Amino acid sequence: VAENCKREVLFFQKSENKVEKADDTKSKLLLEKLEEDDIKLKAQQEMLACVNKQDECQKDEFLKLAKRKQDLLEKLRRVQAELDGKRADCTKLRQKFKIYAQIPDTEVKFIACHEETGDERDGDPQLVRGVFTVSQRAATLLQGGQALITFEEENVASQILKMAKCSVSCETSILDVKPRRITMDPAVKFEVHYQIIMVKGLKVSNIPPSMPEERMKDRLEMSFSRPSRGGGEVERVEYDQNSATGHITFLHPGVAQSLTLRGRYRVDLDTEVNVQVGPVYDYHLRKFQTFCGCPKRTIMLVDIEDMVEEEDLQDHLEIHFQKPSNSGGEIETLKYIQKGKALQAFFCDDTAEIDN
Repeated sequence: VAENCKREVLFFQKSENKVEKADDTKSKLLLEKLEEDDIKLKAQQEMLACVNKQDECQKDEFLKLAKRKQDLLEKLRRVQAELDGKRADCTKLRQKFKIYAQIPDTEVKFIACHEETGDERDGDPQLVRGVFTVSQRAATLLQGGQALITFEEENVASQILKMAKCSVSCETSILDVKPRRITMDPAVKFEVHYQIIMVKGLKVSNIPPSMPEERMKDRLEMSFSRPSRGGGEVERVEYDQNSATGHITFLHPGVAQSLTLRGRYRVDLDTEVNVQVGPVYDYHLRKFQTFCGCPKRTIMLVDIEDMVEEEDLQDHLEIHFQKPSNSGGEIETLKYIQKGKALQAFFCDDTAEIDN
């Protein structure tokens, strides 16, 4: 019995030890689980904080990008507006410096031969070359109630321009006028280099479009082949119906030159018509220059009231500005016009001409 009791006691002790170990293991596992839960919770919190921070960063970056986009769009609008303004200014300047002039036919008298040198000798010696200088005269608009005065001395004009106003005696009253410096319209100067490029060629203009193209070419060839009219043997005919022009190439060079001097030629179409003939030439514009300035001896008087007749008032102005006591001097030219009129004043060689 004692032996059995001893065994049971040992068994219970071992069981208690196992239970204690199991409890210890369980406690450790619970502690580890709690620690892992804490770590997991902390990791979740950190991850959530990172996500929130990333969202904030993305939001800030998006706002920055949106603001930059808005700034760039605003800058683009400003630059586009400036570009449109510059294009408008460029168009105005282009129109301003365009020359609209109907230049009449002018006979040119050649008084001497020019010895060609260097590259000028190259090519066909029968070609005709020419260089013409076109110079636009400086001008200004003289409106009603204004006057132009050109003094003989520059210092007189300078003295008058320093005055805010000039009081001119006009019969029984005093007329106050204001001197102003003249700003002339821009003028241009350029060279036209002209060269006949086809000695045997003839340009035909103002051809009435009265028949089909091929038939027109045949009629032109027949008409320009007649020696009785000054024509000759035709090598080639070109015709452009849209521009109503044609090119005739003769077999011999002298025919085109003689017809060019005439300027007109009779051709047989549906009826006999006169067409314009001329040389086949090429031209280039070179040395284009623009300039503007202020005349040193000429001034403008503005705000002139029409107190008396135009000629009488012009005499009063001339008398006043000739007197040295009024800071005046010798007058070369004076022109005054009443209100309601306008004249164009052209300047050339330091003098002014008035043209209606």
